[in-house]
Order: sequence, then structure tokens, then C-alpha cells
Amino acid sequence: MRISFLTAAFPMLALAPLLAFGQTSGLVGDLTPKPPPATPAAPAPRTVDGKPDMSGLWQRPYVSDMTKSSKDGTQIGMADLPFNEAGLKEWKAYDAAEGDYTGSCLPFGLLRSMNSPDPIQIMQNPGYVALLYEQNTWFHIIPIGKQHHVGASPTWFGDSIGRWEGDTLVVDTTNLNGETWLNEVGDVVSYAAHVVERFTPAGPDTIKYQATVADPVVYTRPWTIAFPITREKGMMYEAACHEEDHDLPHLKAIKDAAARKK
Repeated sequence: MRISFLTAAFPMLALAPLLAFGQTSGLVGDLTPKPPPATPAAPAPRTVDGKPDMSGLWQRPYVSDMTKSSKDGTQIGMADLPFNEAGLKEWKAYDAAEGDYTGSCLPFGLLRSMNSPDPIQIMQNPGYVALLYEQNTWFHIIPIGKQHHVGASPTWFGDSIGRWEGDTLVVDTTNLNGETWLNEVGDVVSYAAHVVERFTPAGPDTIKYQATVADPVVYTRPWTIAFPITREKGMMYEAACHEEDHDLPHLKAIKDAAARKK
């Protein structure tokens, strides 16, 4: 499994950039500065407690590469991710043909689930928001108004807590296990990643999605990706994962195409 050198082999080496990054960037707890909560362009449905109702089936762009553009030419990600030396080394070492972890039916993880092409079912009540991903049918459960767990074991989706800033749902995630990638080309995140996602309804059928990633172990600075999520008609289907189902050559082709651009 990948990034073991970030989690076990050199703990003090991994800790040093983390401390330095926190001291120079001022990132303590939430990521700052924050943009002001956006105002929906059109009325969105409301829940019984007055919050935007995002329940339903949603679709998002397929972000197999953080440099990919949408159909209208809009840049979804960034021209280049700000890898540091360790992050770039890890990216270059990725070889999907030797075993993308999703080919072994392991969880996609926090951001890769958002960067995949399958629908998302959002369910919410005053205490929780839950995202059900059709791909391999994984749940991401977000408690509202809670604190991060202390001493919990790292997980694929991390320790997520939510809060409302006006009509924007802010999801703050830490304690990732350092085993996931962002997408199919091997863009990495480590155990030290701090991710802040923002879901802002822009009318009844659109959500503006934004994620800011701060990870001093593999990046030189925080970076942000943003794209729209649109309401999907129809229903979610069962998606079974068949281990070693010959998808690895497909994943390798995607990585090779991305490598030619860097």
C-alpha cells in the first residue's frame, strides 16, 4: 500500500514539514482566510429547520485529472498541483498496472469519491448530512455541529464534521489514513491532509462545490478545486466491485496520458 513512508517509516521526517507548514501558514483548525458565504442565485428548497435542502440525487464532472477542463472549456482544477519533492516522487512512482487500490475493492476515499463519475445521493436532517456514492456504495456520514474525535483511528474518509455558514455547508475533514489518491492519475494526499469542502446551493438544481486541501507532507501550499454539482433525474443503481476485474489497464492509460502533460 502507498505512502507508507509518510506514515510509519520516517515519522520525524514527516512531522518536521508539518510543523513548519503550520507555523508559516497560520493554518490552525479551520483553513483561513475563508470566502464569504455565497448567496444562492435562485430559491432553493428548505428543510424543517430552515437550512437548504440538498436531499436527492446529484451528478458532478468526472475529474480523472486535476488539470482537466469541463466541456465549456472552464478549468476545473489547477494548471499544476503544487507538489513538493516528496509529493512529486510519490506521484511519479504510481503505476496503476501494478495495482490501483480501487481495483482491489478498497474504499475510494474522501476526495476521489467526489472526483469519480457516478451519482451521489445526499440525505440530510438537522443532525447529519450523508453522502452515498454509487461507486462501490460507500457512505460518508457528516455530523453537524460536532467536534473532531480525539485519538480515533485514521480512515479512508477521515474524521468529518459539518457546520452551516449561512446557506453553505462547510465540511472539515482531518485524520485521513494516507492510503488514498485524489483521482485515477495518482495525485496524492497524505495522512496529514486537512480538507475543507463547501457545498453552496445555487438554486434548486445546482450546488457549487469547492474543496481546499492543505497537506504539508506532499504540497508546498494549500490549493483549491471547484466545480458545479447538478441534480440528476432517475435513481441510483447498485454498483458491485469485482476484484481484479481487468480495469487496471484502463487506469494505467489514464495515468500515462496525464504523465505526458507534466
